[in-house]
This record gives sequence, structure tokens and C-alpha cells, in this order.
Amino acid sequence: MNRKLGVILSVVACVVMAAPFLASADSSGGPVKGEMTFNITVDTRPDNKDTRLWVPYPVSDQYQTIADVKIEGNFNNHGIYREKDGGAMILYADWTAPIKEQKRLVLSFNVTAEERNRKNAAEVGDAIPAEVLQYLGETPSIPVGGKVGEIAKVATEGKKDIEGKARAAYDWVVDNTVRDPNVVGCGVGDVSATLAKKGGKCVDISSVFVSVARSAGVPAKEVFGIRLGKDEGVNDVTKGHHCWAEYYLPGTGWVPVDPADVRKKILEDKIENDKAAVDKYRDFYFNGLDKYRISLSEGGRSLYLSPKQNDGPLNYFMYPYAEVDGKALEWLAAQKELKYTVTFKKS
Repeated sequence: MNRKLGVILSVVACVVMAAPFLASADSSGGPVKGEMTFNITVDTRPDNKDTRLWVPYPVSDQYQTIADVKIEGNFNNHGIYREKDGGAMILYADWTAPIKEQKRLVLSFNVTAEERNRKNAAEVGDAIPAEVLQYLGETPSIPVGGKVGEIAKVATEGKKDIEGKARAAYDWVVDNTVRDPNVVGCGVGDVSATLAKKGGKCVDISSVFVSVARSAGVPAKEVFGIRLGKDEGVNDVTKGHHCWAEYYLPGTGWVPVDPADVRKKILEDKIENDKAAVDKYRDFYFNGLDKYRISLSEGGRSLYLSPKQNDGPLNYFMYPYAEVDGKALEWLAAQKELKYTVTFKKS
């Protein structure tokens, strides 16, 4: 852990072989390239003694390449850690002594993002790896069985293969939820509450898919990320956090789906009664996603970060999270003591 103030850490993330880019109705041309910057500040009182900050730390995978990472700030200590259950990478920093100025951290990196395309996914065999079995279980927010089990049984009736069950669960969620623009942030992902009111934001709708899929015997998880700007120059994407889902297909691996973006398109384009228009988006967001997004973390719910936070388990890890003297700051609703902006500059 580096104790130098204002330290700059340059990291070239390892690159995994990229999936081929395929053009679509929502994505044309080559990959999206640019620089993303998270500018985070924490306001504290003079008598506060200990401030701790955790930030999702994106890494390269087959769809995104993260490189030239820089970390700057007036923190006392910082380091990169891995959350043990979902495997999310974490940038951690702390301030162990009072300082007069505002506590600040800036994370920036170059990103290349491609369309997440698994349209030609093929199911081979029926074995589910041991490390994937955890994504069949339930959490306090994601029930498996019970009422959701009844939904899954009806929705997937007659489906024998994993992809068929996943598509049936996906279609049920698209047909039986709505996007609620009044929900704060991306929602909390409480499946029972979302089913009761039949709507929510992206975390809520994606979590319903995960719950229904798991209840049908399909391993599934949420993916927590952020959208990339489409305009030239600097894009403010502070409100661009977004959650989608993935299900595990034997012989292929994790396959992306985004029922929440289907519901968003239906609301924004006012196409509820236009079956052809809805089906275009329904088909596009099953087994494939647009290129204007990156993943920040995956699969973790009701989790403890690393280093472990003091104020109980975190519902999910997509936004910066901070504690002052052992108490969590508001991270979902209004930016009060914990404030941040996120920008993306296309190159």
C-alpha cells in the first residue's frame, strides 16, 4: 500500500482475447474508445478521524480493454483489492488523519469497448462448473423458489435446455415489469418488492430475471456497469450507471441479457402497443448488448468489500461507497458528503 500523497499509479491491465464486433441496430462501426474519469470527493467535519473509500475498479475482459490507469488524490493509503465472493476488483483508499482540505480521489483510464455479442452461443453438455453453482442460490434480495418458483415453473413450462429456459424467463420479465422513472438511482434490486409493484429501474428488473432464472435452474447474476457517452468531446455520464444480467450456458460461458433496457426503450419510444418495435429490442437484448457500456463489477449482493467495511453488508457494488468513523455515507440517493462526477471523452 502506497503512502505517498498525490500518488499516480499507472497500470496496463491484461487484455483478454476480444470477441468479434458485430454491427447491429444499436451499434455500428468499430469499438468505442476514450478516456473515463471518476472524480470523487468526501466532505467531513474537523472532528472526524477516519475516512474510508471503496470504488469499483474495472478490468479487461473479452468485451472491454482497460489500460493506462491513473490514481491521484490526497489520501494516506490506497491499494487494489479483490472481493472474495463475486470477485469484484476494488480501489480502496483511506484518510487516517484529519486534513483541512476536501478529501479527494481521481480514477482515470482508457477504455475500448465492443458489442457484447453471444447470438451464436451453443449449449454443449449439461455440466455446471463448481464455481458457477453459487449463482443458483438465493440472497436476502433474490429469492429462489416460493412465489418466484411458481412464476418460473409456468414461464418455462416445456423448456428443457438452459437457453430455452433463460429466454422464457427473460420474456416473462419483459412482459410483466415496467420501468419506473421515479425510482431513485438504479433501484435496490429487492425482487419481492419489485414483483409487488411490477416495476422499477435496471437493478430491480435485472434482479427479477436473475431470481426467475435461478428458480428455473439457470445460473444467473447481475452485472453492474456504466454507460459510455456517444457524443464527441467530453460526455457527463455521472447518471449513466446501469445494471444488466448474464446467465450461464454450458459450453459457452456467461451470456448477456438486458430486459431492463427493453423496458426503457418501450417507455422512451412509446411503443408499448407496437409489437414489431418491441420485438426488435427484445431480440437484440437477448444474448447481446450494445457497445456503449463497460462492466464495473459482477454478481455480488449483500456483500462485504475488501478491506471489510464496518457498517454492515453492501446491497451491491456499482457506485463509490464511503464510511466516516465507521458509518456509511449515502451512496444511492442524494450526493451529500460523498460526491462524484464521471466523464467519458471519446477518442
